[in-house]
Amino acid sequence: MITILKSTDSGLEKLTSLTEGCWVNLIDPRPEEIEQVHKEMGIPMDLITYPLDLDERARIEKEDGTLLIVLRIPQYQGESADIPYITLPLGVILAHSSIVTICRSDNDLLNGLANGTTRKLSTGKRNRFLLHLFHATANKYLNYLREINKSVDVLEDQLQMSLRNREVLGLLKYQKCLTYFTTALKSNARMMARLQNSRLFDRYPEDEDLLDDVLTEIGQAIEMTDISSGILSQMMDAFASIISNNLNVVMKFLASVTIVLSLPTIVASFFGMNVRLPFEGHSLAFWIAMGISLALSLSLVILFRKKDWL
Repeated sequence: MITILKSTDSGLEKLTSLTEGCWVNLIDPRPEEIEQVHKEMGIPMDLITYPLDLDERARIEKEDGTLLIVLRIPQYQGESADIPYITLPLGVILAHSSIVTICRSDNDLLNGLANGTTRKLSTGKRNRFLLHLFHATANKYLNYLREINKSVDVLEDQLQMSLRNREVLGLLKYQKCLTYFTTALKSNARMMARLQNSRLFDRYPEDEDLLDDVLTEIGQAIEMTDISSGILSQMMDAFASIISNNLNVVMKFLASVTIVLSLPTIVASFFGMNVRLPFEGHSLAFWIAMGISLALSLSLVILFRKKDWL
């Protein structure tokens, strides 16, 4: 799908053809759409197809005066997915007079920019547009990290009394998410540091300040991810032991109950023998046997309680 947008006084306006100063957004483009952008904008074919590889790392490449910037952006797949949060490559091409974004999948990040939620977003100012995209990416990582921490807190409450592996497997899913985030954020930070060293944003002081803000938030996201990942790893080890301990407590309780219930069975077995027995001619023989069983069971319960086995 190809969408062409351009900044106007009333916000971003959709266009039907490529014009100077526009933003071309390609989402899982068809071959004919790639060919259209290649011919009409003069962008090398390789620069358009590189970001469509899901394993592409964050990097910078320049060819025939066209600059390609690939960064990894976060993507939410839903709680039912094997990995709720993943990262995708997003390509940003600074063409001669326009800007092109390329992504394999539809995502909230570009949709938010296209909906006009970002203030002072201008498609004509390519460098400023790029910085706003970086800033939105850093904020999206921070928001998703907060959501991951909330989900982990819910699982933590469930794990305290759990005997199953379901909650531990849930923690494992979020551990994978944090691993993806850590790898993507560090590669993004290296790529942005290279951009800063290239003096691409030195023309306007506002651009330099915005880039500093972006690098600060990326660093904050990296630290937050490292901390969350370390805590989650230790939590998984601790809760694996808790689940094992909970199971041992249940097994100890069941074993104690089994022993207590076995005493009346033993007494009944003795008094059920076809031999001469005490109280066999007594009118209260049944209740005497029941009393002996109850007394032995109560004594055993008291003993187990003192030893904290029940």
